[in-house]
Amino acid sequence: MDIELVTAADGELIDNGPLQIRIIEDGSNTGHRLGITEVRLGPAAAGPPQHLHRSHEETFYVVSGRVRFTSGQRHADLTAGGLVTAPIGVPHTFANPDTERGAVLLVTYTPDRYIGYFRDMARLDCGVDGLHESAYLELMSRYDTEPFPPR
Repeated sequence: MDIELVTAADGELIDNGPLQIRIIEDGSNTGHRLGITEVRLGPAAAGPPQHLHRSHEETFYVVSGRVRFTSGQRHADLTAGGLVTAPIGVPHTFANPDTERGAVLLVTYTPDRYIGYFRDMARLDCGVDGLHESAYLELMSRYDTEPFPPR
């Protein structure tokens, strides 16, 4: 078995408008123990609605810019070098509060199963008003993820 190399030009890009997700480790090289994405947030980009996971943990490492993390009613802004860990069952979301500059996150998923969520989301049909909430909620449930607060 050899090491796997991913250059800055490699990876699988999922373009969600102001949010771009580059899958740089989908778990196929880690025995599905770990997935990694690079997430680029455009200026003033909102992240996902606040949610929690029932079967994986996430860490968010700020590579550049400023990112606002929210858990319940708690908010914290972190800059490059900051790290947030979202354990199983803990509500969280993130956004870029800067209206002029983008931000970049390196996100880990332990285990890697949630990488499939991004691939499935990219295949969903978005109308002119965006993704219908029922489709979004159904997709979340397939990956043991729930909106917070519950709907």
